[in-house]
Amino acid sequence: MAKKSESSIENRVYLFESLASSYVAAASDALGSKDSAERERARRALAELAYVSCVVADTGDLSPVAVRERLLSAPAPERKSARRGKRNK
Repeated sequence: MAKKSESSIENRVYLFESLASSYVAAASDALGSKDSAERERARRALAELAYVSCVVADTGDLSPVAVRERLLSAPAPERKSARRGKRNK
């Protein structure tokens, strides 16, 4: 994979900071919820915002339609195993 330029990395950080600050302000209850499923959904939303920030920052040479298509065609993240952390005996 090619190295990202410093400006691309700065753009990623700036975009994520902007998107995440708005999301955190709107979803602070979910992020601090006692319900672990609700907290997990909120964390996943932040992860999606990070992904979107990277794609948008790294595709400045593409048209908005092409960037949209790239975002929509992204593979879904793999689900964690329910047995995570447990050993088979």
